[in-house]
Amino acid sequence: MIPTVQGGGGQGGRWRYALTESERGHVWGVCAEVEGLFREPGRATYELFDWEPDGAEVRGWVGCRVWLVPEDKAVDPWLLEDAESPGQRRRAETLVLTGLDDYMGPPEGHRAPVRLHDGYRWLGSCREFTRVLPDEQAAPSLVLRGLSPGDRLRQALATGTRRALDLDEAWLEIRDDSGEPFTDRLLRPRIRAWRPSSRGPDLIDLELDAELDRPVPGYARPLWDRWLVGPPEAPGGWVGLDTREREAWLELVRDRGCRVQHRARPAGQPYELDGRHITDEPSLYLALGEAFNGPGGYFGACLAALADCLGGDFGYTAPATLLWRDIVPAREHLSQLLTAEGEPYDLVALVLEVLAEGGIRVTCA
Repeated sequence: MIPTVQGGGGQGGRWRYALTESERGHVWGVCAEVEGLFREPGRATYELFDWEPDGAEVRGWVGCRVWLVPEDKAVDPWLLEDAESPGQRRRAETLVLTGLDDYMGPPEGHRAPVRLHDGYRWLGSCREFTRVLPDEQAAPSLVLRGLSPGDRLRQALATGTRRALDLDEAWLEIRDDSGEPFTDRLLRPRIRAWRPSSRGPDLIDLELDAELDRPVPGYARPLWDRWLVGPPEAPGGWVGLDTREREAWLELVRDRGCRVQHRARPAGQPYELDGRHITDEPSLYLALGEAFNGPGGYFGACLAALADCLGGDFGYTAPATLLWRDIVPAREHLSQLLTAEGEPYDLVALVLEVLAEGGIRVTCA
């Protein structure tokens, strides 16, 4: 017998996860625990031969975004995200890098010289390289424990055919302890197995074949644990994090910020930005988010998103003023960044330009 949903809210009416059909928003079921959400994504491996560093040795975690810029200008640069170097080389002049490979990647068979940068500085260059993509493996299972199934899921389980057990495309929607929307993950789930759950007589443990679009790596799990309790109550929760963790924090800020309702504030509102800890790109947008929307607040995660937020629906009404305290750290760290092609640009100047176009008069202190 397949258990029934009790009020759609899971046991006791409380749930953290909802499996929702992407097309019509039908809820397949809700639960309080999911296994398989936190796992390391598949990483590509590059061996860069005749490596010549431009400065310090490349070792350990290298950067959120490392661009490989071909010497051949007819080939576009491509991206290696969350890049690491194990520091182990078959030959002294060979650098090994792993990371999340750009879905485009280099042209098939391309082995010509490339130069690398992390968006902040040039790392070095190589004469040629080899690229090994991660092995294709069966999608790891995702287990929804203590799931309270909806009527359509009960019907699919009772039918049991291959077509009925294929749930097509769905969202795994996630809420924090207060029940507020937190984030989500897109997947294409197929039911692998189900069984009665030890968490209640009317609940099941549902096992899915489901490849997540964005699995959560281990280094981000402590940040998720902090946010699942609820959004920060004080500003600067990200200050002590490194750039990699700040990037993960910014992703959570963006995911939540795009789901909550923002109260429109009147025109003429004064804002104040604390710039003491802006030493990398994610910290710039984290500080901007807190200046406009308080602790854990979102107000863009790139220049285009900042312009969108200035356009409405994120609490801001033009015109307004912004007092940017301690702008010197931002100018020191973000005024000589590199485009994908390796051309220098001033991110602070561009942010000030976007703010001005959005009706904000900025005063620096």
